[in-house]
Amino acid sequence: MENPLLLFPQLNISASKDKPYYKVMKSAIKEEPHKASKPGAKQKRNRLSLLLQKPEFHEGDHLGKPGNLTKAASVSPEEAVKWGESFDKLLSEKAGLDAFTKFLKSEFSEENIEFWIACEDYKKSKSMRELLPKAKTIFETFIQKDAPKEVNLDFHTKEVTSQNIGQPLPTTFDAAQTTVYRLMEQDSYPRFLRSEPYLSLVKGRSPARPTLRRRSRSFTVNDFQGVRPDFTVW
Repeated sequence: MENPLLLFPQLNISASKDKPYYKVMKSAIKEEPHKASKPGAKQKRNRLSLLLQKPEFHEGDHLGKPGNLTKAASVSPEEAVKWGESFDKLLSEKAGLDAFTKFLKSEFSEENIEFWIACEDYKKSKSMRELLPKAKTIFETFIQKDAPKEVNLDFHTKEVTSQNIGQPLPTTFDAAQTTVYRLMEQDSYPRFLRSEPYLSLVKGRSPARPTLRRRSRSFTVNDFQGVRPDFTVW
């Protein structure tokens, strides 16, 4: 059989002219993905390496660890023992308030102490201009129905507080704050005093890793009527 290039010389000319072009394109097609993939993979590795070096990337690793419940190095056993004298004594000291707040976070019930702190800040407002926005924020965050951090208030207290939001006074949240304070004092505070992290502080040793509890059911004031809490440290 005769060579088709001899029968159709124009094919030979076209092929001879285009052959170098196809070689170049074929080579480029093979090389370009290879070259593009290397920098991409390298950049991904570099970004991941930088991410792992950032402190905030590891913050989740420390959630719930005993070192975060309180700064053991800065709290003496004598100071920790005083926290057991009364709930008011615990909240009056910055280290005690911080330790109790972190304890409530481990139980997923920190909205109570956050509400109490917000009320304390609210009462320090010096003018109506400060009271109005703070009152609205506290109400929408902690009191109104389906609030993101709704605290457990009886119907009467919630109604009275809601009615006073339109014209807030420094005392607007007093009843609600007192209710939440008593719930924490009679429910969460005794558990805090029996918790391993607190007992470890009293004994002057580093607390062991705690076991996170499931969120306990919300209590009301009626649950504790006639009950005297036991604050004994074992």
